[in-house]
Amino acid sequence: MRTTGAGSVENQRTVADGIRLGLRALVYAVLGGAALIAIGTVVSVLGPMLALDLYTPPVAAWWTVFTAITVQGVPFLLLGTVVSAAIGAFVPERVFQRLLPRRTALAVPVAGAAGVVLPGCECASVPVAGSLMRRGVAPAAALAFLLSAPAINPVVLVATSVAFPGQPEMVLGRLVASLATAVAMGWLWARFGREEWLRPPKRGTAHEPGGGPRAFVSGLQHDFLHAGGFLVLGAAAAATFDIVVPTSLLEVFTGSAWLSVLLLAVLAVVLCVCSEADAFVAASLSGFSPTARLAFMVVGPMVDLKLIALQTGTFGRSFALRFSSVTWLVAVASSVLVGWWLL
Repeated sequence: MRTTGAGSVENQRTVADGIRLGLRALVYAVLGGAALIAIGTVVSVLGPMLALDLYTPPVAAWWTVFTAITVQGVPFLLLGTVVSAAIGAFVPERVFQRLLPRRTALAVPVAGAAGVVLPGCECASVPVAGSLMRRGVAPAAALAFLLSAPAINPVVLVATSVAFPGQPEMVLGRLVASLATAVAMGWLWARFGREEWLRPPKRGTAHEPGGGPRAFVSGLQHDFLHAGGFLVLGAAAAATFDIVVPTSLLEVFTGSAWLSVLLLAVLAVVLCVCSEADAFVAASLSGFSPTARLAFMVVGPMVDLKLIALQTGTFGRSFALRFSSVTWLVAVASSVLVGWWLL
């Protein structure tokens, strides 16, 4: 009887903790949404007014571009981080093990295609891939999922369609080029990868999948604040780039199909824009060719400075340098081929 009573008390505590965490998440969502609306309103109203007071048309143009990118990207960023945190907290890794074929050659494309239905941000994809490896998933398949999840998930594809209205070929091009890159990298690792290059991931990394409501709330807070900061920086960098860089200098790159692709592929690595919002940054770079902007959207979710740092901390520097370098080359080549075919 005592054991039963203790169990009942423990269950009541668990339910109470769940309700408390749910209410806390609701409060965070409401307050965060209100804060975002307030910030967006203040920026959109005061920004142009400040620009007019300063009598500098370039500043007014900068505010316009910055506000447009930020306001358009924030809803998709919030939705993407909510879905990513929910998957990380409530979807166990054994689901992947049951769905993936045992043969690595077949598991790689299946894992890559799983990114279409299982969204995740770049920051969460690295520890998720490490956790999958610890539970017996082939490294090649885990790496294919690492690359595809933040690049072709539904939130990203919908955001791309909104950023490029009336251009379904951009959405299809992003899907095909990103999936091709993820699968190609998985197969390349299965064929040429060496065990000594890949350091076994340690337990206790951030965003560890599983953990219930508490892990969901923690992951949502971290992901949204972390990715939101990169969105703001990316929007500011894109606006600055659009205003500051002389047209004559841009013509050097925009006049060459190859140089424009390489420039935006490098910018994607440096800007570190979240995949849920990078389409709006790419759409603002209207002076570049569609293929160059496609390369920006394909490279960014797979290779940027924060991802290289995360991969170094999780899998080791030897892996990160090799894998990121080859991924960049494959992503650029895939973007060029798909852009030539579709765009």
